Amino acid sequence: MRILHLGKYYPPYKGGMETVLRDLCEAHAARAEVIALVANESRSTLEERRGGVRLIRVGRIGTPLSVPLVPSLRHYIRRCAADVIIHHEPNPVALLSYLTSGSRAAFVVWFHSDIVRQRVFYDLYRPFLRRALMRAAVIVVASPNHVVYTPVLQEYADKCCVVPYGVRPEQFALTPDVEARAATIRRASSLPIVLFVGRFSYYKGLEHLVDAMRRVRARLILVGSGPQEAVIRRQAERVPTPGRIEFTGELPDAEMVAHLHACEVFVLPSVERSEAFGVVQLEAMACGKPVVSTEIPSGVPWVNQHGRTGLIVPPGDSESLTGAINALLEDPERRKHFGEAGRARVEATFTVSRMGQAFWDILLEARRGRVCAAYRYRPGKDA
Repeated sequence: MRILHLGKYYPPYKGGMETVLRDLCEAHAARAEVIALVANESRSTLEERRGGVRLIRVGRIGTPLSVPLVPSLRHYIRRCAADVIIHHEPNPVALLSYLTSGSRAAFVVWFHSDIVRQRVFYDLYRPFLRRALMRAAVIVVASPNHVVYTPVLQEYADKCCVVPYGVRPEQFALTPDVEARAATIRRASSLPIVLFVGRFSYYKGLEHLVDAMRRVRARLILVGSGPQEAVIRRQAERVPTPGRIEFTGELPDAEMVAHLHACEVFVLPSVERSEAFGVVQLEAMACGKPVVSTEIPSGVPWVNQHGRTGLIVPPGDSESLTGAINALLEDPERRKHFGEAGRARVEATFTVSRMGQAFWDILLEARRGRVCAAYRYRPGKDA
């Protein structure tokens, strides 16, 4: 079977969709011929093999509205002559290229997230998206909430399958080296550590987390970078806090894992459903850490279960963030209980191996024009 994935980019480009795309491609490379067709970050087209995957990075001519313009994508879709095509949405140029390619391959849409901000553009794009969803044999989402909170998916709920994103728990193990580095991070201050890891974007709600720290006696460590970093830094300089706020910038994977193990509480304060899932919650849970996240209409509160693996608060509510963080900092037994439950939830539901096997089963059924019953979306069902 020849499988063609249509993605935006591919690692080493950093992004959640890109990581999932790579994991899916490599999971199936030993069973099928797998091709990943993505945009390059320059005008040139490059072909290579990575992890058993044939990777074609097609030259782009620009990125208006963060959408890579790849004029020759349709040509490559035709040339690949795949048995199954998987479109990773949102990716408007790839979708239009597929729709005009004339391909008769079985078609699957992995719906990672909706287009939230560019409403005018989305109004123009929606008819083409509906056409693709109608044509798809299967639509895959990472959580039941994707269907619940995405109107365009509700129209096609009967062909949706739920396959949660996964991580590799062994990459987050507390090895002697990680334990030593985590101890060093803790020794920098006697205060407990509250941690955020992610991109400094408009939807992350970092301004509310910084404000919440006014009333939390702890160190806040912010790992990452992004367009909102300068704004958050200026706010952190103005806000009086009992502890201190530290910016680490981007960290290597091993250093990020050490910071996860060093913290007492992990916080994801997102305020918009642009945060469609929050894979970083899985990483914190794999390290045995309780999570404080927000009740946004996305997969985020489905991953972190309130009262079981952490606490969930209203989005954009600094006082509620303060209360949840302090409640966990003051209760070591509760933190331990949530952390153990979180690790168990990751190992049972959110691993790369489970994601790869589930998607393989779905592809086999999709080739026959069927929805895989084992993963079909069922309203009200939770993992």
